[in-house]
Amino acid sequence: MRVQRMTADLSEYPDLVVILLGMRVRTPRGILRLLGVGPKLYKSHHDRPDGLLSHEDVVWSLWPPHWGARQYWRDLESLERWTRSEPHRIWWQQFLKDSGGTGFWHEAYFARGGIDSVYDDMAAPTGLARFARTVPARGRLFSTRGRVRDHTPDTERHAPEIPPVVTESAIYGKTDTDTYSAIDIPVNGNQQ
Repeated sequence: MRVQRMTADLSEYPDLVVILLGMRVRTPRGILRLLGVGPKLYKSHHDRPDGLLSHEDVVWSLWPPHWGARQYWRDLESLERWTRSEPHRIWWQQFLKDSGGTGFWHEAYFARGGIDSVYDDMAAPTGLARFARTVPARGRLFSTRGRVRDHTPDTERHAPEIPPVVTESAIYGKTDTDTYSAIDIPVNGNQQ
């Protein structure tokens, strides 16, 4: 019997964003954080926020515990609106004050081109960071739009950015971060 091959017709989703994300335990305290916050955050997709097309839970590893999700969003704007709403906004503000012994990461892939990634308090390289050099997420690299700005359509390049949940100056204080670039700030040993 022949194999029935199918493909997804994405013509109705020209601005599709696929996002992979995870929360990984780094310390014993992180188990409590993952069990307390993780399920609430990951279950928030059940409310079917506008723009979320599909959500799948993923277990990246059992030990150390590393749970996450793969999500498909209609566009970056709907994803940003959701990340700025409850409960995600509160969780993100709390996490950026204290990761609670966990690490969090996301990678986003855009149908129109571009890839975004951020790794917060990750003890071990994950995803793209396993082979690509990492740099501080500062200056234009602080936000998803800043990191993918050269890959977005002209109409999005000039669209106003939705303000972040936490500003860079709230985390790092008033510093000149515009000088940071992916060329001159090696952070981990994954440089090639």
